[in-house]
Amino acid sequence: MIGSTNSLHAYQANIIEQSSKSKKLEEIQETHKATQAIQFTQMMAEVQSVIETKTQEDNFELEYQRFQDFLEEVGYEGKAIASLSQEEAIELVSKEGFFGVKQTSERIADFVISAAGSDEELLRQGRKGIIQGFQEAEKMWGGKLPDISYETIDKAVAMIDKALTDGGFSVLDEKV
Repeated sequence: MIGSTNSLHAYQANIIEQSSKSKKLEEIQETHKATQAIQFTQMMAEVQSVIETKTQEDNFELEYQRFQDFLEEVGYEGKAIASLSQEEAIELVSKEGFFGVKQTSERIADFVISAAGSDEELLRQGRKGIIQGFQEAEKMWGGKLPDISYETIDKAVAMIDKALTDGGFSVLDEKV
């Protein structure tokens, strides 16, 4: 009987050990699942970060290309803006520079005058359009623009006004 009691105890000990191993295995599996979930979340966060960075880079590249297209459209053929020295940048916005008051106001006014020809109504609409565009730029800027902007718009409007008077029209809109 002692032999069978020992066998019973051994059998029970084996069952308890197996049960304990089973519980430990379950705990390990649960921990593994939790670890996998954390790793998956971390990987997804990393992927999202890469996507956001790529999107920002793509947006920057798109905006940069739009800016380059704009420069080309207005006839700028100088050195790349991003590679200008401080002195070169100052020269570009100086009174006689490509982006200075004189040349910029001439480009604005010439655009309106060329498109309108001698048509009084088109000249007036073009004049009104550049003033409205300037006002929208002020709103986008959040208030007062740099002084060079006001000098430029004043000079462009004066050139359009001169085209109106040269065409025999009053600068004042007499229909108002």
